[in-house]
Amino acid sequence: MPAPRYIVEDSARDPRADIWFALPSGFTELPLDVLTAAPGSPAARRLGDALGPVVGAMPEGARRELFVGELATAQRLLLTLRGPGTVHCSLGLHRDDSRGRGRPLLCLFTVAWQGIGWSPRRALAAVELPGAERHTRVEYRDLPCGPASISEVLRMPAEEAGLPARPLLQVHARLPHPDGQRMAVLTLTTAAVVRRAQYRALLARLARLVSFEDPLVTAP
Repeated sequence: MPAPRYIVEDSARDPRADIWFALPSGFTELPLDVLTAAPGSPAARRLGDALGPVVGAMPEGARRELFVGELATAQRLLLTLRGPGTVHCSLGLHRDDSRGRGRPLLCLFTVAWQGIGWSPRRALAAVELPGAERHTRVEYRDLPCGPASISEVLRMPAEEAGLPARPLLQVHARLPHPDGQRMAVLTLTTAAVVRRAQYRALLARLARLVSFEDPLVTAP
């Protein structure tokens, strides 16, 4: 079986980097300041220029209009859910072949840092999850980067967010950093709640690829 191929982004060689991860096909990194830019601003126009080829490659008609509508929803979603410490955002676009007759499935993948008081890493992974929402399906795992927890939250967007009144699924992976003073929080957010199992499995695979040591230096 051939070894998997990876494309190394420039950010992986940034001397200030303190977390490394790999994304599968179907994900496009979006600069946070561009994705959340005000309509009509130069940053918003740069986003349009970046996504123009993607939209242009889609057949005209209902499917393209659906994608554009879903993208606008994703922007509002990020504006609503973006929290302090967010350092990465990617848009995931896949096709629902089994039930959706090729309907696009959109999700947002974010990485955020959460500062904490010092504690042993295994204790941090098992600490009660903060927030008003009830985390469910909490699972603890030993990953290559250390202990971690994976959980889910089902949220209803606030009326003022301008989002459709349908549940949003958030799958979280909490990975304590070796310094014991912070943790990386990986989150997949999607309105495709029916695809809960697939998105949870996807986030679990993403978490397994996380490293707190430069893999370009430590790799054999």
